[in-house]
Amino acid sequence: MIDVLFRVLTIFPEMFAGPLENSILKRAQDQGLLEVELINIRDYSTDKHCKVDDYPFGGGAGMLMKPEPFFNCFDALNIRSGDRVILMTPQGETFTQEKALELSKEAEITLICGHYEGIDERVKSLVTDEISLGDFVLTGGEIASMAIIDCVGRLLPGTVGDANSLQEESFNFGLLEYPHYTRPRSFQGWDVPDILLSGNHQEIRRWRRAMAIARTFFRRPDLLVGVPWEEDDRNTIDQILSAVP
Repeated sequence: MIDVLFRVLTIFPEMFAGPLENSILKRAQDQGLLEVELINIRDYSTDKHCKVDDYPFGGGAGMLMKPEPFFNCFDALNIRSGDRVILMTPQGETFTQEKALELSKEAEITLICGHYEGIDERVKSLVTDEISLGDFVLTGGEIASMAIIDCVGRLLPGTVGDANSLQEESFNFGLLEYPHYTRPRSFQGWDVPDILLSGNHQEIRRWRRAMAIARTFFRRPDLLVGVPWEEDDRNTIDQILSAVP
């Protein structure tokens, strides 16, 4: 049984070929964990030329996506009121790992990819979530939708070979991830920290936790609000603060 079905409403379904046919997403589909249904919005246009856009009322630059193709599509696919429907838009809430975890528990998710200057406001009556990847503007919602499918898909049980690796990634505990090293032990004058070669797993864990706190403090201090602190963290924070000029 498929864990998550993604329906993607787009006017450029061919854009998804590369990401969906490689790496983890391909494996998840092959294993039956994930299914992505690409739906061309033009197929639901009432225009003989399959037109999906028109000029905005009130004037202004650019074109807007018309409401009819979206409503026709929802009717044809029997997407019910209350089903999870996400509109990719710069005006939406910022996508986070917490949101990805929430979405990974859904059985069906519909993603709407806007284009041009946006979509007719009435289409938003079909939407349960408006999501943005950040404070920037993309050509359309396709790349953002791919990011969500990838982020949610890899959280499905069985998608990633070692499920424990998901627990140590950035943002899972409010912190950025600690530094990683592999062979060779020494490379162009840079050596792997001795602690990682010690075999003392308790001390390695403390070092990684300290590095994660330090990295978050200097790069994303906003993430530290609400972090579940551990007993040894106070000493780590005091050492970081003492080193700040």
